[in-house]
Amino acid sequence: MTQNHEFTLRPAISFAVLKTAHLMLLSLVFLFLAWYASAYLIFFSIGCIIAGWCKLLVIRSNRYLIGKDRIRSSRGILFKRMDELEMYRIKDYIITQPPLLQLFGLMNVILKSTDLETPTLKLMGIPSSDLIDTIRKRVQIARQNNRIYEIN
Repeated sequence: MTQNHEFTLRPAISFAVLKTAHLMLLSLVFLFLAWYASAYLIFFSIGCIIAGWCKLLVIRSNRYLIGKDRIRSSRGILFKRMDELEMYRIKDYIITQPPLLQLFGLMNVILKSTDLETPTLKLMGIPSSDLIDTIRKRVQIARQNNRIYEIN
């Protein structure tokens, strides 16, 4: 990751597919049952496919713009929501990598902050990288620039 430039992250397509795989599998089950039991079950199969595609699009619509002074998070397709988190407010970083995410080289990052509106910011399903080191450096620079000192 670069120190001086803004960059955008979004959940990987493999993460979105993992999160919607159960709906796609359920649609195949309903399709199989429609073949053998009742043709009306095909409507459940179509419903599961539509729900899976909608969930996939919602997951992929998440964007995280990491700048020098703040992190902007946007999500949503029809109803968009944008949140900003100032770098100097970030207190803690948590990286989680369940086995499936490790298999695909992905990670979940949780940023804990002192912001009342956004106490935690979750960056889900992003590619594994040195993101935490970049954010940590930017947090230290933002605190120095704003003359913010932490007292425990």
